[in-house]
Amino acid sequence: MLTEIIISFQSYFKAHAFIRKHKLWKWIIIPGIIYTILFFVSMYFFFKTANSFNEWLTLKTGLKTWLDKMDSGILGFLFTLAALALLVVQLMLYFSLFKYIWLIVGSPVFAYLSEKTDAILNNTDYPFSFQQLLKDMWRGIKIAVRNALWQTVYIVAILLLALIPVAGMGAPLIALMVECYYYGFSMLDYNCERRKMNAAESIYYIGNHKGLAIGNGLVFYFIHLIPIIGWIFAPAYAVIAATLSMHEIKPKENFAHVAEAS
Repeated sequence: MLTEIIISFQSYFKAHAFIRKHKLWKWIIIPGIIYTILFFVSMYFFFKTANSFNEWLTLKTGLKTWLDKMDSGILGFLFTLAALALLVVQLMLYFSLFKYIWLIVGSPVFAYLSEKTDAILNNTDYPFSFQQLLKDMWRGIKIAVRNALWQTVYIVAILLLALIPVAGMGAPLIALMVECYYYGFSMLDYNCERRKMNAAESIYYIGNHKGLAIGNGLVFYFIHLIPIIGWIFAPAYAVIAATLSMHEIKPKENFAHVAEAS
C-alpha cells in the first residue's frame, strides 16, 4: 500500500508537468474557479452554523451545566479536545457532502479530462460520443451516490467516537483516511470504466489498490491548505493524477468472478 501511496503522490507532480505540456489549462481554470466559489460559500455557512449547533447540543444534553458544577480543569480540557475533534469530523462530513455534489455536477469535465489524459498517454484517440459521455456521467453519479452513502455511515460512527474524551482524539485521523479513500475511489473509477470494468469489478479492483485511492485523496486535501490557488487546482489535478497513477499499475484482466459473486 505504501508504494501505491507514493505513486499517487508523485502523480500530482507529473500531472502538473502533463497539464503544462499539453496545454490543458482551460479545463483546469474555469471549473476550478466555479469550484472555489462554491467551496468558499459552503465553508462560510458551515462555520456559521456548526458552532451554534455544538453550543445547543451541550446545553440540551446538560453537559455544560455538569462541567460547570464539576469545576474541573482536567475535565474542561478533555471536553475542549472532544469538542475540537467533533468539529473536525463535522467539517469532514460537511465537506464530503459538498464534494459529492461537486463530483456529480462536474462529472462531464472529470470524465473528459480522464479520457483526454488516457488518450495522450496511449497515443490514441477516443472519438467524441455524446452517448458515451452520458454513460460516463451516469456511471460517475451512481458511484458518487454509492460512496456518499457508505462514507456517511462510517462518518456517523466516527462522530459518535468523537464524543468520547481521549478515545475521540483519534476520530479525525480515521475520518480523514475514510474521506481520502472514497474521494480517490471516485477519481480512479473513471479509468476503471474505460477499461470495461463494471461497478462490481471497479469496487474489487480499487479495493485491492487502496493505496492509490488514499494517496490521491490525501494530496487533494493537502492542496486545500493553500487558499484560493489550491482550491482552483485541486479537483482537476486529482482526476489527472488518478489517471497517471493507474497508468503505472497493470490492471487485472478478468473480473468476471467478482461480478458473479456480487
